[in-house]
Amino acid sequence: LKFRLAGYPRKHNEGRVEVFYNDEWGTICDDDFTLANAQVLCRHLGFVAATGWAHSAKYGKGVGRIWLDNVNCAGGEKSITDCKHRGWGNSDCSHEEDAGVICKDERIPGFKDSNVIEVRKLLARVGSLQSQLPGALLASLHGGQCKGCGQQVQPQAGWPLAPPLPVGHASPLSGLLSPCRLFTERQQLNYRLHSVSCTGTEVHLSMCSFEFYRGNTSTACGAGMPAVVSCVPGPLFATGNGHKKKQRQQQQGQPRIRLKGGAKIGEGRIEVLKSSEWGTICDDRWNLLSASVVCRELGFGSAKEALTGARMGQGTGPIHINEVQCLGTEKSLWSCPFKNITQEDCKHTEDAAVRCNIPYMGYENLIRLSGGRSRFEGRVEVAVGAGDGDQPRWGLVCGEGWGTLEAMVACRQLGLGFANHGLQETWYWDASNVTEMVLSGVKCAGHEMSLSHCQHHGTSLNCKNTGTRFAAGVICSETASDLLLHAPLVQETAYIEDRPLHMLYCAAEENCLSSSARLANWPYGHRRLLRFSSQIHNNGRADFRPKAGRHSWVWHECH
Repeated sequence: LKFRLAGYPRKHNEGRVEVFYNDEWGTICDDDFTLANAQVLCRHLGFVAATGWAHSAKYGKGVGRIWLDNVNCAGGEKSITDCKHRGWGNSDCSHEEDAGVICKDERIPGFKDSNVIEVRKLLARVGSLQSQLPGALLASLHGGQCKGCGQQVQPQAGWPLAPPLPVGHASPLSGLLSPCRLFTERQQLNYRLHSVSCTGTEVHLSMCSFEFYRGNTSTACGAGMPAVVSCVPGPLFATGNGHKKKQRQQQQGQPRIRLKGGAKIGEGRIEVLKSSEWGTICDDRWNLLSASVVCRELGFGSAKEALTGARMGQGTGPIHINEVQCLGTEKSLWSCPFKNITQEDCKHTEDAAVRCNIPYMGYENLIRLSGGRSRFEGRVEVAVGAGDGDQPRWGLVCGEGWGTLEAMVACRQLGLGFANHGLQETWYWDASNVTEMVLSGVKCAGHEMSLSHCQHHGTSLNCKNTGTRFAAGVICSETASDLLLHAPLVQETAYIEDRPLHMLYCAAEENCLSSSARLANWPYGHRRLLRFSSQIHNNGRADFRPKAGRHSWVWHECH
């Protein structure tokens, strides 16, 4: 059985349920449909749970067979086939009764999606070896001959220095390193793969051709050694200089591609610059190959997810291109075949996005939160003096000047998404055994990967209030609202109006007139006003102030 969501308009996690049975796609009737049915179907579709369901063909009428009717699940079934129903193809419904589901926007870990690569499950030995060579990807392959520790391995045919392997890091390999030290530290190595052959365009090592070792894997690869690669981080990830390099790149020339709406480095909605105007990409035919070209063009590794259905929020302005079909060899998205489209072909609900592999820099080990009510909030504590194998010393950050931009960087470094609030006082949270202030004068631009990349006072601490009650804090969120003013509408509707003072009493009471209005000869005379209409769109992935009650929203009818 296969399942998919269809229909329009819809988000990526909702839609009409269609099931592939007996070589034919069909729908499910809404008779006796319940939330328990939706729970089972959402798990089929790769989501953790259902939040609702829809009846009466809310997402449009399907075509073909109505495969299931009177479905009755308890909610815990592993498959829809375990639920009671009238039998496959036995229905008295029309397509006006097609059922839909709304699933929770959270994927089941490890769920196989054609546009998602699970990096963690590649090779058995990768995880255990990574601790010895952080940032490198290791694969047990038929490598070269060992000529003594510290010497470089001579690669055999099929294991070239170029082109770069499709590893999740930012730039080509610097070469193959001698793995002799690994043998002295780890006597038993289990080899899984050999004869790996990549073209260099693959988005993941598992997509290259290779052969499995059968039988006793500890005695395999008798003449060879474990292959080791050394990856050079791209310019964005050069230690300590990420933000400076980024500024230098921007000064050299405006890029024609960028990521927006993502909480973490290397993820976001793809926007491209065309005819001096930024626009988005439609998700038709959007896949990992094309997404990897984008990731590499931006200085990241290959793509780990090619996202459709505006998963990183809807963009604004034009949708520039559609049906991107990269081969994987291209250095830029603009070198790939694509179609120019009009607004009628695609909507912003179909904006393409990406999540890229990035080098592991370990920044999250240098920051932590304490005292908060959940893991998403707390007093910021940073590690200082952690170099050269020394034990890090944890301390607090001075709250003076701490704001949203600094909180954005802290939440990003923690891997907790967006910043809801940057707090200058944290006396109301539980106390911590960390009481020393070690960082002050923090001033961030907002795009840095670590607080250490922001401006700060360094070792010369300068903080008026050094007590723990004045330590900086954050409240982070996985999703955020993104308010955008519709600027063209303001320009198109703006006009000048001379309005009599006797019609402006309410506006004066609400303090909406300029200060000179107090000196006017009320109720005679008039004021010259700039009038315009406005629209504000929320293009983010969360409601704006969802907990604000109706009483806190004010509508001034008089002006």
